[in-house]
Amino acid sequence: MADDYAEARASLVERLRRGGYVESDRVADAIGAVPRHEFVPEASRSRAYADRPLSIGNDQTVSAPHMMALMTELLDPDPDGRVLEVGTGCGYHAAVTAEVVPDGHVYTVEYDAELASEAEARLDRLGYGERVSVRVGDGREGWAERARFDGAYVTCAVPDVPDALREQVRRGGRIVAPVGDVHQELIVLDEREDGTVERSEHGSVRFVRIRG
Repeated sequence: MADDYAEARASLVERLRRGGYVESDRVADAIGAVPRHEFVPEASRSRAYADRPLSIGNDQTVSAPHMMALMTELLDPDPDGRVLEVGTGCGYHAAVTAEVVPDGHVYTVEYDAELASEAEARLDRLGYGERVSVRVGDGREGWAERARFDGAYVTCAVPDVPDALREQVRRGGRIVAPVGDVHQELIVLDEREDGTVERSEHGSVRFVRIRG
């Protein structure tokens, strides 16, 4: 079947490389492989490969590609990593992560039952059903039954990284999250093997706040 969006997707990857948001081939290949137009409303498909957030309904958005790419680069999971995502949304970010962990698994939690159901069906249809598991719930509680995770990331702003996520990520793992209220900062927490935590900040961001 012809891919009418292949050229647009390749152009997006090149723009993200030039902008410094994509550095690794594995993230570039992942973004180049996932059909973002399949994850947005049909009326928005002509803008699917613009570097901007798009509405997905229910007062939610899918992040701009450069932000999703940056978060994926920062998370840097191993190919066989077990990754927790908080905020499934339309499922696009989970699909990209699944491409980056081809021998691992993505566990994603969505507060909105309608979005979760639609994302799960979409991921199944596009061939990600065996590599991405979707659950309806409060993402701040993580997914204890599937812990521990090698990494976790949050796709909506939180006042601080929830304790449950830190407890469910193994020592040596990493968490990426937008933190703050009026002013939000993209932060990385590295859970060190000795039990200490190293925090680094990676610029001001603007995300929809976590629901619930």
